[in-house]
Amino acid sequence: MFDKMKQLMEMKKQAEALKKQLDAASVDVNKVNGIRIRINGSQRFQSIDVAPEHLKAENKQRFEQDLLNSVNAAITESQKIAAAKMKDIMPGIPGF
Repeated sequence: MFDKMKQLMEMKKQAEALKKQLDAASVDVNKVNGIRIRINGSQRFQSIDVAPEHLKAENKQRFEQDLLNSVNAAITESQKIAAAKMKDIMPGIPGF
């Protein structure tokens, strides 16, 4: 029973270390022209930078689509970072 408790405590410690690493890791995504998004490994958006030409009323529909594409690309990149860090920390867990 104490071995199981020790294993659980170790896993908790690893999970906390992983969270700190994910919070510290960030990626800039510039996949859509004129929109730059910075997101960390915990999938928290840190900044969104939009080129002025996207902010004109006549570009509204294009801007909305470009922003959506950028957000989805940023989340995908963040998930890749998280998966890589999980694989490094917990190599024995299936799926990582």
